[in-house]
Amino acid sequence: MMPENLILRGGRIIDPACGRDEIGDLYVRDGLITGPYDENEGRVIDATGMVVCPGLTDIHVHFREPGQTHKENIRTGTMAAAAGGFTSVICMPNTSPPCDNAGTIQYIHDAIQKNAVVRVYTTGCLTRGMEGAALAPIGSLKKAGIVAVTDDGKCVQNNALMRQVATYSKMFDLPVMDHCQDSSLTEGSVMHEGDWSLRLGLKGWPAAAEDIIVARNIIIAELTGAHIHMQHVSSADSVELLRQAKKKGISVSGEASPHHISLTDKYLGGYDPLFKMNPPLRSEIHRLALIEGLRDGTLDCIATDHAPHRDYEKDVELDAAPFGIVGLETALPVCLETLHRGAGFSLPKVIELMTSKPAQLMNLDAGTLSEGAAADIAIIDTELEWTPSRAEFHSRSHNSPWLGVPLKGRAVTTIVAGFVVYDHGTVFATEE
Repeated sequence: MMPENLILRGGRIIDPACGRDEIGDLYVRDGLITGPYDENEGRVIDATGMVVCPGLTDIHVHFREPGQTHKENIRTGTMAAAAGGFTSVICMPNTSPPCDNAGTIQYIHDAIQKNAVVRVYTTGCLTRGMEGAALAPIGSLKKAGIVAVTDDGKCVQNNALMRQVATYSKMFDLPVMDHCQDSSLTEGSVMHEGDWSLRLGLKGWPAAAEDIIVARNIIIAELTGAHIHMQHVSSADSVELLRQAKKKGISVSGEASPHHISLTDKYLGGYDPLFKMNPPLRSEIHRLALIEGLRDGTLDCIATDHAPHRDYEKDVELDAAPFGIVGLETALPVCLETLHRGAGFSLPKVIELMTSKPAQLMNLDAGTLSEGAAADIAIIDTELEWTPSRAEFHSRSHNSPWLGVPLKGRAVTTIVAGFVVYDHGTVFATEE
């Protein structure tokens, strides 16, 4: 099946990668962005009053395939991505079995080829079995097609092994993505260590557990020259450590998640497991520091850490509930509210944090509307008011604190390689 020729008429075209922000028409031919042509040659989509921008890029999602497909799979995860305006995502390797060998990577690539609605990139493990004891075969994983290495969900505690990981990753030109957590400080912890953990009588998770590993990774990045990316940064001191490291020219980067920039630990006041995250929601001081880190470029991008869990897994006492929430379908309105309307970020700045910046960071061929680029496009109604519901969610899981909460702003159409894969509530996907 060939992609349609499309003319997106009269939208506000925002392409931060090219510095473009203007009202105009965008042309798609043979799956690529092209120059103007006669409107009789393509289907016209009226984008008047809408924002037309590169499809969003998320470098941190969990699609749970193989082994945990009761929570999510490639098909449902990419349907959720399309509904959120995302056209490119990077999935994490903490599957069952984990992605520490070329065979598992090939299995996932086959599933992507068969079932994905948007572009999906894979990562490989840092260590065998994600056990933090022995180096994974990074070279063979690179040949199998991964774009980065990470033990996301776990953090390598052995500093010598982390140095070895960084050295090999540098050799294979692969970014290292790290979940920064000193596990000796967080055993049994369920929420941020602070006033609210004292009030609630819950074991606190100190921000220092993140700061220690961020500092370690900065030192190793400087020592080895490897690019180490800090996942879901949540601590004010971690932001400052990254700020100073970047001033020194060290090859480090960081991401912030929509929930960490919009919510705080006070939301755990009702003992609701939907607000149980890893790293945990922190206090207002930390939340504001993340926003300032995004504003000045210390933090490079937004990433959802989309982490599906079924209702029966979350509907238990807080101590026993798993960490994480789904985020692909609500990330855009949450970021528009928190950063654009709440913190004064320009609309192009917010779009940059969700398109060109993450794509460039992970060396993906994505995040631009330049002529000749793949026609991966999101059409966004920034004023559309809607309320997420279970019936509307395309993810297989519904563990979101934004269910039933009115939001403003939404992708109304998502295009991948010239194919309309999502339009006004409907995902166009193959049947299972």
